Amino acid sequence: QVQLVESGGGLVQAGGSLRLSCAASGRTFSSYTMGWFRQPPGKEREFIARITRNGGSTYYADSVKGRFTISRDNAKNTVYLQMNSLKPEDTAVYYCAASTYSGLYALEEYKYYYWGQGTQVTVSS
Repeated sequence: QVQLVESGGGLVQAGGSLRLSCAASGRTFSSYTMGWFRQPPGKEREFIARITRNGGSTYYADSVKGRFTISRDNAKNTVYLQMNSLKPEDTAVYYCAASTYSGLYALEEYKYYYWGQGTQVTVSS
């Protein structure tokens, strides 16, 4: 089992950057594929990025590819989401999540068993 806590959200102007962090507690953080999801106001939660257990492979949704970077530091039990060139449509609650699936098979929300509480990101025009 793992507990996840996101931080780093806030208000930023379009074109700006933010870095989100997700701190994990519990045993063997490196055993989990880690993902980031977001839920815009009034919309369903969507997948945006995942990273494999050792950080060797990343995958992004088309909506954020080239702008966002997921990374992890297993020694610190932390996963990050660097967000650059932010757009108003990036406004959402951002969640990190952990999956027991291999990273190649962890692209859908239902495959993530453990979730953080979310952190708000608001991008103004």
